[in-house]
Parts: sequence; C-alpha cells; structure tokens
Amino acid sequence: MPRDTDLPPPSSAALSDAIARGAEALIARQHADGHIVYELEADATIPAEYVLLEHYLDRIEPALEAKIGRYLREIQGEHGGWPLFHDGGFDLSASVKAYFALKAIGDAPEAAHMARARAAILAAGGAERANVFTRAQLALFGEVPWRAVPVMPAELMIAPRWFPINLWRVSYWSRTVIVPLLVLMAKKPRARNPRGIRVQELFQTPPEQVRDWIRGPYRSPWGRFFKGLDSVLRVLDPLVPARFRDRSLARAVAFVRARLNGEDGLGAIYPAIANSVMMFDALGYAPDHPDAAIAWQAVRKLLVIGEDRAYCQPCVSPIWDTALAGHALAETWGADHPRIKAACAWLAERQITDVVGDWAVARPGVPPGGWAFQYANPHYPDVDDTAVVGMLLHRRGDPADAPAIVRAREWIIGLQCRGGGWGAFDADNDHQFLNHIPFADHGALLDPPTADVTARCVSFLAQIGMKASDPVLARALAWLRSEQEKDGSWFGRWGTNYIYGTWSVLCALNALGLPRDDPAIARAVAFLRATQREDGGWGEDEETYAGSPPGRYKESTPSHTAWALLGLMAAGEVDHPSVARGIAWLADAQHENGEWVEQPYNAVGFPRVFYLRYHGYKQYFPLLALARFTALQRSNQRRVGFGF
Repeated sequence: MPRDTDLPPPSSAALSDAIARGAEALIARQHADGHIVYELEADATIPAEYVLLEHYLDRIEPALEAKIGRYLREIQGEHGGWPLFHDGGFDLSASVKAYFALKAIGDAPEAAHMARARAAILAAGGAERANVFTRAQLALFGEVPWRAVPVMPAELMIAPRWFPINLWRVSYWSRTVIVPLLVLMAKKPRARNPRGIRVQELFQTPPEQVRDWIRGPYRSPWGRFFKGLDSVLRVLDPLVPARFRDRSLARAVAFVRARLNGEDGLGAIYPAIANSVMMFDALGYAPDHPDAAIAWQAVRKLLVIGEDRAYCQPCVSPIWDTALAGHALAETWGADHPRIKAACAWLAERQITDVVGDWAVARPGVPPGGWAFQYANPHYPDVDDTAVVGMLLHRRGDPADAPAIVRAREWIIGLQCRGGGWGAFDADNDHQFLNHIPFADHGALLDPPTADVTARCVSFLAQIGMKASDPVLARALAWLRSEQEKDGSWFGRWGTNYIYGTWSVLCALNALGLPRDDPAIARAVAFLRATQREDGGWGEDEETYAGSPPGRYKESTPSHTAWALLGLMAAGEVDHPSVARGIAWLADAQHENGEWVEQPYNAVGFPRVFYLRYHGYKQYFPLLALARFTALQRSNQRRVGFGF
C-alpha cells in the first residue's frame, strides 16, 4: 500500500497499539503446552504427490482429494501450468505432477484448465523432460520405463565411507529420501492405481521410444563422467549377486526402521516419509503392520485440511516457529513473561541429548545437544534451530536452562566446518562433485556451509559470552567476510534471499561487537538502503535465485521489510530515515486484527527447485522489528543487545 515516504513513523501511542495487537495475534496461536506452529506451504508438488500416493496404495478418500483438487486449481498459473512459488513462472515437473493428480481426482482432460496445462507441458518438451523425482513417480505408475531414472544400485547401502560415492557424503534430506527409494528402484513395484489413470498425453515422444532420458546440459565435466558411469551401471546392475543385493536391501530397511521417528516420520519430511510408506508396501508389509501403519500416520500428520480446500505440507516447523515467536514476544514484553516461560519450557524439553544422530559420522565424539526443526527428528537436529533456541533460553536467563545452553554450545562448536562456516545438519558435507550425478539434477544433494546458518551460530556463541578473538569465532568471521557479495549483501540459503542473508550476518557482526564503520557492515548497510522501495518497505522473491537483481521485487512484504529493518538496527542505524520509513510501512501494512498479509514466498528448500512460504514469518518478524525499534528509541546506547 503506497504511502508518503516523508511521513515520520507512527506516534508512540500508535506504535504501542500496533505492537500490542501484533503480540495478541501471535499468542492466539500458542498452544496450551506453550508451543506455537504455523502452516508451512510449498508448491503443487507435495499435495499432488500425496494424491498419487493414495492412488498408489488404493487408499482413495474422495472428499479429501476434492479439497486438494480445489487447492491445486487455485494455484494454477496464468501460463497454464504450476509455478514453484507465488506468481512464479511455469515449472515443468510441478505441472506434470499437478496434472496427473487432478486427472486422478477426476478432472476431465477436456476441461479448460487441464487443456491449458497439457499444452504448456507439451510446449516445454513434454513429461519426458521432467526432473528425476518426477520420472521416478511416473515409473512407479508404469508411465515410463525404469530406464528413465538414473541407476542407483542398492549396494550404496554397503559402500564403505572411503568410497567416493556413499550415503554419508550427501545431506540428511537426500539420505532419508534415497534409502527407501533404493528399495523401490530394486523392487520396481507398480502402483495399484485402481482407476487406471494414465497421462501418456503429456509426452511429446512415446516413453518407450525415448532414448535420451539421462542427458545434459551438464554443469561440469563431472556430469559427463557420471553419465558414462550411469551407462556402465545399467549393464552391471542385473549382474549383482543376489546375496549382495539382499544384504543391501536388508541394510536399507534397517536404516529406515531405526529412524522411523514415530508419527513424525523418516527424516520428518514428506518425500522420505512417502518413500518409506511405499517401501513397506513393496516389501509386502500389511497396512496394519506397526512400521507401515506409523509411516502412513506420519504422512497424514502433514495434511492441512480446511472447510473447502486442503494441501499437504513438506514438513512442520514447531521448534523454529516457537523460538522465533519467543524472540518477538521477549522483545515486546520482556523475557520473564509467562507466555515466554511456557514456550521456553516446551523447547527445553525437546533438546536432543540421548540420540547420537547421523551427524556423528563426520564428527564422532561430539556429544549431542541440538534441537530439531520438527516436533521430533532426533537423528537430524538442526544447527540453525539450535542457535535460535539457545539464544532465546539464554535471553530468558533461567539458571535451570544453563546446562542445555552448554550442551548446545558444545554441539554447535563440534559441527563447525573446516573452512569456518556451518551447514544446516552436517559438518563438511560439501563434496561438490556429487551434485553432478544424474540423480542430482536438482543440484541440492549436499549441505555445505551457508552465510545465514553461520551467522546464527556466531550470534549464539557471541551472545553467550564467547569472544571474537576465540579461534572458533575468528575462523567464522573470516569465512563470513569471504562470502560477502560485491554489492555488500550475503546470499540467503534458507530464506529469500539476499535481504535475509544480509540481516542474518549483520546481527552476527553486531553480536561480535564489530565497530559500526567496519567495511563489511558499511557495505551491507549501503545494500539495504539501496534496495528500499519507494513506499518505504522492502521485497524480494525467488527469481533472485535465478539471476534477478538481489533484494528487489515488485512489492514490499512484511517479512523482507522486517528483516531489512532488523539488519539496519543491528548495524546501528536506528535513527536513519530509512528505518523510520520502513517502520511506517510496517505499521501501515498491519491489519486491524494485528496480523500482516503476505502472498509471496519467503524461504527456500532448494534454490531454483523448491521454495517455501512460512506462514509465521509475516507475523513474528514484523512484531520483532516494531518492538525492537521502540526499545532502541528509548535506549541511550542505541545498540541491539542480543545476537538475534
């Protein structure tokens, strides 16, 4: 909503009212046990895959699928297909899955929206040019031959750690998705598909006639090498002795069963959980077998079912939402408020102290002490969540939380990568050549260090008292300096995008006590000022991952405006006119019910491949920014006293 950019921020009374309404709207989401969770939305692929899973298993729920169908039709783009994010361009793979799901639900191919989608898919090369995961889905339904999918021998399960390609060299999300998929690729099951739904009309060339399923463009010479290796493995795979194959499959099943994770599921992410459901089915497990039943229950837990529409989330974010909301409320009311106490108590109970997860393969001997992202995911705690929770517990200052903070500190230090940064779940998970195997056409097989996660770790360690001269933080600071872009920004791996990354690092540099005229800070401040929009806000969308100008978008959003403001305030700019204009925009954008509205996506699963909309970002980040501005205005020091 445009406004006079010369207007001052709202009066103290108006700002206090906006903060109070924002806090009330936020705590209305708090559960009786203290936690807060918002919806986490992706694109059409996850709800479409859920529909296809029902048809794979012949567990069709017409009423639920009708609601998912309504959701899929609502998010169809003007280009005829489905985008990866709000108002985004056509994506072939998402469109193939959405079309398949709608046809399975009962939409007639002759319907206008289906005809538009089909025309867009064929114009983009047809379903034969969809990505690996889509072709695997099609293979499970018999729509393409299994040679459409790169060879992934089950013997990966018994490959030693020294072998160049092994499961411990890929990210947690890749590992949990791949292991049950190895069983499916070995067994080659066929979906029950009781309605006999087919989508051959989406192919330019009949699938049996396609000869170039595995093809470029290759991102490096490694791609051509792995294409050749794939050809060799196709010849060798049928020759693998049965005893080796059986041993490999048994190890895959054991891996999954050890990490089933109750109703939260394998890896607590939809693709891995869905693959585990199909794996158990392919192995002949009855639906009421405890393992098969709990895996199905984990899938169902991800559904968001409303009165008229429904969709499936990729995962849930209660730890992240609770911690971030806790910071916003602590800024608003002070850390001793009963609501924050309840949130911290809920979080403290969920620290992972009794499971040594997959991260220990790279860091043996490091004691556990992290937090997961989801309700439960003990094998895969998240470095980012751990830092944010640790800062909130430290901020509250309850002596009872001191041991938890120490454990978090030791675990985070233990997972620092060799170069000084931090990845999200593993240490030194950066064997870049693996991103060029045919299976990794999404380019996100790995979990290398990133500026946003590293910044959060630095903020936490500095907030709890570690000095900038400590070797751990000195290495991290050097790494962050090396990652700064020429325009002064930092890339945002897990949030969209350069505004998110720049805010994250500015908070860390402030926590370290760097002077405000430090060149890195000055350049980052210049970037944020330069990207402020005429209406006083900031915006950015996922096109910046594909080469669009960093930090720019056609509209301002509550999330990006809050991040930019928090970054500028961390850099000591609270009295600069750009901050006043941003605060004015945020206050003006708030609705009477205390909430903000935001349609553009604000986060990332995999750049260029999978994006996310955290429904909570538009609420707790603007509240945090408004409350912090008010607190700094009342302060003589004008300095943010926390790492976050």
